[in-house]
Amino acid sequence: MTSIPRQAIEILRRDLRRELRTGEVLWVTIPFGAIALLLIPLAVGTDIPLLRSLGPGIYWVVVLLFGVLVAMRRSGADNQAQRDFLALSGLDPAARFVGQATANALLLLGFELVLGVVSIALYDSSLTGWPWLLLILPIAAAGLALLGTLAAHIVESLGGATALVPLLVAPLSVPLLLGATQSMEALRLGRSILGWLLVMLIVMLTLAIAGILTARPLQEAQ
Repeated sequence: MTSIPRQAIEILRRDLRRELRTGEVLWVTIPFGAIALLLIPLAVGTDIPLLRSLGPGIYWVVVLLFGVLVAMRRSGADNQAQRDFLALSGLDPAARFVGQATANALLLLGFELVLGVVSIALYDSSLTGWPWLLLILPIAAAGLALLGTLAAHIVESLGGATALVPLLVAPLSVPLLLGATQSMEALRLGRSILGWLLVMLIVMLTLAIAGILTARPLQEAQ
């Protein structure tokens, strides 16, 4: 038995080591995300002003769709025997949630950075107010990671009822998507983005609190 922060750190290390072995995000998700960004210009043509205006929105939609899938797959990688072993070893369910969500957030932040470079190259996106991206990208990554991790734990407790995932993810992802896209638009127009950042922070904190408070009931429901 160790403290909850220490347990969360151990889960974080385990999940990152697992990603280093499998390379799922690096060799599968990132290339597919880049291909998704590449297909849009092929569909709408090479109208540079149009692509420049569509670029940020398309980027965030791709990040949201792939990001939630990454978080859910990484969080659902444990089988029932592994989850039982962790429970019997005294691991706090809240520590497991925090560790998995943190690992997912770091992976998604890397995913966002790589796709951001691809998006700039393809869509000639404006980097007006780019220092704010140092806040927007981590907050969005953390929100998507928390959402995907929470959804994966709910699916585990329901015995793999993945049909409910869209009903859980879609409503909660809308504020994150709006906050990210509108922040980028506000930066382009020279307006304040504090309101949209606050929306994203509230969603992130709400998901974090919900995940921590429901971790034990969801584990007991399995």
